Order: sequence, then structure tokens, then C-alpha cells
Amino acid sequence: MANTVEWPVRLTLVEEDGTTTARAVLTTATTTFTGHGTARCSPEDRDIPEIGDEIAAGRALRDLAGQLLRVADEELEGVGAAPPRRQTRVAYGWTDAMA
Repeated sequence: MANTVEWPVRLTLVEEDGTTTARAVLTTATTTFTGHGTARCSPEDRDIPEIGDEIAAGRALRDLAGQLLRVADEELEGVGAAPPRRQTRVAYGWTDAMA
């Protein structure tokens, strides 16, 4: 039997002095997640607010997605079905150049 759930997302954009900030709020049945994103117009670029909106909104939604995936990973781990851990790469050689 199919189950449909709807989670509304409210996205608020504020543009001021060449900087756009975005706030994405997702409300589930049990919790609320908030993602944030920012976009800045370079002084030498033309100020086109729609582009700043798109970048800031995309970053806020990406932040929100990351939060959801982290919570899901933690819940999977709690029931013994944890996803494989990512290995941290060790830098060899000229590590000062990577700093």
C-alpha cells in the first residue's frame, strides 16, 4: 500500500547591498530543519538579483539536504544499518602546498 507524505519547504530570500541570503525551512511530522545560503555580487560584476537568488537558494537547499542525510545516517546507525564510513585520505608529499 502506497504512503504519501508532504513536507513543505518555505524559502525566504533577502537581498541587501549586493548580498543575498536565503533561509530554507523544512517541516516534517516530527522536526524542523533550517538551511542557510549566501551569495555575494563581486564589485566588478553587474548586479543581477535573480542570479544571487538562485545561488543563495541553491546553497540553502544544499545545506538542508546535507542535514537530512546526516540525520538519516545517524538513524540508520542507531538501528544497526549504518552506511559505510568514508575514509579520510592522507596527503603525501608536498603537504604544505595543500594548506
